[in-house]
Order: sequence, then structure tokens, then C-alpha cells
Amino acid sequence: MTHTDFLAELAWRGLLFQHTEGAGEWLQRQRVSAYCGFDPTAPSLHVGNLVPIMGLVHLQRAGHRPIALVGGGTGMIGDPSGKATERPLALPETIARNAESLRNQLERFLDFSGPHGARMLDNAEWLTRLTAIEFMRDVGKHFSVNVMLAKESVRARMDSGISYTEFSYMLLQAYDFLELHRREGVSMQIGGSDQWGNIVSGIELIRRAAGGTAHGVTLPLVTTASGTKFGKTEAGAVWLDATLTSPYRFYQFWINAEDRDVGKYLRYFTLLAPDEITELEGAMTEHPERRTAARALARDVTRRVHGAEPADTAEEVSHLLFGGGDPGTLSPGALTALAGEVPFAELPAPDDGQIDTIETFVRALPQSIGSKGAARRLLEQGGLSVNGARLAAGDRTISLDRLLPGRHLLLRKGAREWAVVRIAS
Repeated sequence: MTHTDFLAELAWRGLLFQHTEGAGEWLQRQRVSAYCGFDPTAPSLHVGNLVPIMGLVHLQRAGHRPIALVGGGTGMIGDPSGKATERPLALPETIARNAESLRNQLERFLDFSGPHGARMLDNAEWLTRLTAIEFMRDVGKHFSVNVMLAKESVRARMDSGISYTEFSYMLLQAYDFLELHRREGVSMQIGGSDQWGNIVSGIELIRRAAGGTAHGVTLPLVTTASGTKFGKTEAGAVWLDATLTSPYRFYQFWINAEDRDVGKYLRYFTLLAPDEITELEGAMTEHPERRTAARALARDVTRRVHGAEPADTAEEVSHLLFGGGDPGTLSPGALTALAGEVPFAELPAPDDGQIDTIETFVRALPQSIGSKGAARRLLEQGGLSVNGARLAAGDRTISLDRLLPGRHLLLRKGAREWAVVRIAS
């Protein structure tokens, strides 16, 4: 394991927002167990979760023990931080199913093996057993309502209203910190900058209820250079689950990052060394059209989240669609992936071995081309291509010997409209 100064590592990467006084010395003196909470109300983590995940990664690389806490209990309540309205309560069975998915995703980042490996816990283990009397007597007595009302997450909801359920969330999160301190010796919590108030509440509860010392570290909330919300696209959130966001679309999210953001994202979301990042930033400045740094970013993050083969396939497809790649060199996996991203049609094999060009394009791109007459005009104007080669006006059929692996044809209308056709055997 590589041992580094945790806070120094976060600082040069731009990932350190705030920390409690004395946290640096505390980390230097001993192996620390620190935790970060993850909300299991969605079936997958998304790219916005990558900042706290990378915080835990750097913590482990610095020789400390990370604990990922799934909010199986608090997820049934809901954190009011950053929320304008009360959100619907999730069902326990939904929380349990989502928690399992989250563990599978976190295992791609953290090493859970060995006595000092990362651990994943669920606060439902203690919160669902906590009685109301115990909670009010042992936890509630340590908190001032005046102080709670001053919290930003509460003040922001005073006009629209906040239920006692969500009002009590900060107490539950503080209790999590106390329980982890007692059970696992946890002495540090990591979270987004919007969690500072909740983290401080937990530190104070540990001091009052257990006479212990604890610290907090917060990480910045990611913003884009243009001011748009990070992790959001026209299609919605960018998930880490391949069934919700395909590896190709995940790769595209990163490679399409603005040049002004790429350097920051390389620091935030990869483990590349300072000199490697500096070199990539230099290449980006010298030859911005090559997108060298953006490709490195997209490749690195996609490999970590989805694995080497899906990342390579995503890069292959991206190069074809946007970089002028040769369709004849596409791997079977790339063709299959491409078929999931562009219009796809499966057609029967012709009896005479000759595929009708007009019929094929109309079947593959019905919304774009619309009719055989329109397809015929496009063919005569040189606007149709098969497997990267532009068709001539007289190319009314396509021979079966032009099929790509898996009996595919790659069609293109104009410069950017693609379709995949599979000819049945």
C-alpha cells in the first residue's frame, strides 16, 4: 500500500474543503478508521458520489481504514440537506436491494480484504432497534433545538415546512457517528461540504456521550466551469450501473467535459500522479483539438467503474462515431455495444445473396429517412454509406460478403446519423 499524507493529498487535488482543527496531527499519529455515508434510496450510485468515494480511496491509500456506511435506516427518513421539499419514504425491501448494489459498486474502488481492509456497514442494524425513549433520553438531551433550527438544512425549509421526521435526521446521523465510534473505533467522518453541520453534531455527541475525540473532513461539491450541475445530462443522471447508464454513454460524459474542467476532473476522479496530470494539461493546451486529456480522463474513470473491456469497447465506439475510425476494424463487442446506442434493425437474409440497399436504409432509419423515395434520392446524391464506404448512385444492392463480424452492417446517412443492421443467418 502507498502511504501518503491524506490531507495533503486531498489538498493538491483540490478535494479538501474543510477539516476540524488538529485533524492533520491526528491522522499522522495513528491508523484511523473513518467513515462516509451513502444514501441507498436509488438503485445505483451516480457520478456525483465519486467525490466522497475518492475521498475514501485516498484515505485507504494513506494507510487508514475506510468504512462505507449505507443508510438503510436513515434512508427511510431522508436527509433534508439540499432538498426543497419532503421526499417520499422508501420501502425497507427497496433499501435492502439498493444497498447490495451499492456494495458491488464500492468494491471496484476499495479493498475490502484483510484485517485492515475497508468495511461496509448498514445503519439499519442499530437504528431499527433504537426505541423512541432511548433516542430521546440518550441522544436528544445532548442537542439544543435553538442550535438545530440554525442549521442551514433546516433554515432553508422553514418557509416551505419541514416535518419532525426530517428535522430529526441530523440527530440520527450524529448517532451513527457515535455508534461507529463505539463499535469500530471510528474517529473521523468524511462528507460533502453540505454535511459539515451534521458532522460537527456527531463530533459533539461523541464528546458528550462517550468522552471521545473525533474529527471531520469535508470535500467540495463539484460544479462545472459553465455553471451547470455536475453529473446531469439531457438524459438525466449519469449512473455507475451499466444497466442505467451504458459504458459508452458513461465514457461520453467524461470525454465531453469542457476543457476548463478536464484538469480539475483528472485530479478529482483519477489516481494519476501530479507530473502525469501536468503533462496531459500541457498536451491539452498545445493541441486542444486532439482531446488527449479528456480521452485519458474518460478512459481512466470508465475502466475503474466498468472494467477494462467495457471501457476499451466504449472508446472504440466513440472513436468510430466521432473520430473517423474504420468500421472494418470494429470488434464484435464494439458492434454489439454500438447496436445499443444507435438505431438497430434485424433483417432476414436475402435468397439471392444481395441485400436491397433502399429497403435496408428505410428499415434501419425509418424516422430519419421515412420513405423509399427519400432513400433513393439520398443514394443518388451520395448521402448514404455502408461500413464507412460511400455508396454510388448505382449501388442498389449490398453483397453479403461485406458483412462485418456477427453478420452486421454499419449504415450512415450523411455525416452523423448511424444505424446498425444485423442480417439473420
